[in-house]
Amino acid sequence: MLMEVVAQASEEEQLALIRAHPELAVETESLTEASAAEQKGAGLKSLSEAEYERFATLNKEYQEKFGFPFIICVRMHSKMEIFAAFERRLRNSKAAERAKALVEIGHITRLRLRDMVEVPKMVGLTTHVLDTVRGTGAAGMRVEVRQPLKTPVATMLDEHGRAILLNELVPGPHEIKFHAGAYMTGTKFYDVIPVRFVVEEGATHIHIPLILSAFGYSTYRGG
Repeated sequence: MLMEVVAQASEEEQLALIRAHPELAVETESLTEASAAEQKGAGLKSLSEAEYERFATLNKEYQEKFGFPFIICVRMHSKMEIFAAFERRLRNSKAAERAKALVEIGHITRLRLRDMVEVPKMVGLTTHVLDTVRGTGAAGMRVEVRQPLKTPVATMLDEHGRAILLNELVPGPHEIKFHAGAYMTGTKFYDVIPVRFVVEEGATHIHIPLILSAFGYSTYRGG
């Protein structure tokens, strides 16, 4: 529906939309967070000096011929494919390039809208510690994780008492150590709370919350 509206817009309106997009591989403060992330993902933020110069030349030639920036959905192409498309499309007519730019804007818009409405699938090991004494997440608590044949890792819970402890899981016995004593103020009945569990083959995400009070705690496997 959105791109149908764009297709029915006047040529001047279409050109204004196209010209609102940034050139590729150009450092500018006006680059949006989404554009910066997309260009980085395509390798356009880690170019060699020769590649930067090549982009600068292509950007200039394209602007001089068409009067608007080269647009391509970088998330759908590799760096070399972008270079090839740039050089190939320089041979197009202005009308053909305007139409192609609008198609690419449609791809960019569709992917960004999908990112906004889809909930990313969690992977790895996550936790959330609720401090029932304060009625908040246990912000700043130190947590350690031990897993088979791996170096133990430690992290601090964020301001909500949450943390991603591992980015991927390996089968076998694991242990989380919650450093409750160093976190708690006043009464400190517990020092370190160990939670041992087994990761089964094929598991991709395990969430282990901890509900903590001054003299007790509970834990379970969450979703």
